[in-house]
Amino acid sequence: MTVKVDEFADRLFKSALGTAEILSIHIGDRMGWYRALAAQGPATPGELVARAGGGERYAREWLEQQAIAGILTVGDDGRFVLGEGEAEVLTDESSLAYLAPMARLFTAAAVQMPALLEAYRTGGGVSWADFGTDMRESQADMNRPWFEHALPGVLAGLPELDAVLRRPGARIADIGCGGGWSTIALARAYPQAHVEGIDIDAPSIELATRNAAEAGLGDRVAFRHGDAAGLGAEQYDAIFAFECVHDMPRPVDTLAAARRALAPGGVVVVMDEAVADSFAPPGDEIEQLMYGFSLLVCLPDGMAHRPSAGTGTVMRPDTLRRYAREAGFRDLEILPVEDFGFWRFYRLIP
Repeated sequence: MTVKVDEFADRLFKSALGTAEILSIHIGDRMGWYRALAAQGPATPGELVARAGGGERYAREWLEQQAIAGILTVGDDGRFVLGEGEAEVLTDESSLAYLAPMARLFTAAAVQMPALLEAYRTGGGVSWADFGTDMRESQADMNRPWFEHALPGVLAGLPELDAVLRRPGARIADIGCGGGWSTIALARAYPQAHVEGIDIDAPSIELATRNAAEAGLGDRVAFRHGDAAGLGAEQYDAIFAFECVHDMPRPVDTLAAARRALAPGGVVVVMDEAVADSFAPPGDEIEQLMYGFSLLVCLPDGMAHRPSAGTGTVMRPDTLRRYAREAGFRDLEILPVEDFGFWRFYRLIP
């Protein structure tokens, strides 16, 4: 027993170190300190705050902590150095390895801990809106490189789906579009299509509209605040739901609305977390991460609206299959897409 006690105590101690590291990364990310080091090179505390702002005493403590943690190194001249690899992970918004938003996500969840505890006590919820800007932007920023750089190739590699998307004047709906990067990626990949992003979170629609304008696609995409119930019958050649079905309090209603909105010969694609087929503890690191997201964000968000299916992040294939059948689809198939982040692609069969 002593060995197990010691092992678990060591595990918990390492988890505490990881928590402190995540929070420190959030500070460096939000203060702009990583970006200043990446763009302008090594710095002393004074030089760092001159570039990016902040209090010099806090900057010195943060720089020393980052060096002690092995994220930064210290040059012979005493300046703190951010290596190329670390810079890509922490600052390169175009890289598939960009993970700074994950620190932002967990920090945003931690801020809501009193509300989360109340939800756990009462069976209530904490809505997406309650988590605020850090949460909203973290999800958009985390997904952006995958949508921009990997999604077009995925779609092109699925000939039947690609053919639908290339129909002259094809109409594409992106349900739960969030910050709009999936909608923007679809519009870039299929310039002859009309692409519409829809989300129930008004600030996300505002963010998506800004992102599209900055990307030069403000006249090529449309964004609407609302849900799938507002989709016109038999209007869309393709309907996508990227990483959102598991958050929905009434996923069957949404999928049924998508089915009604589908034009003849159209296709519905769901991208959601690539969790294991069944509950089989202990799980791998991806499974552990998904349960972390579920405990802190996705399940409380889904439970904030009633009635709720209470799905949570860990939506296994059979759960989505059940939702799809209840919504009027015959079945679903898992599309042959590999190595796409944390996600799996499904086609729902009308």
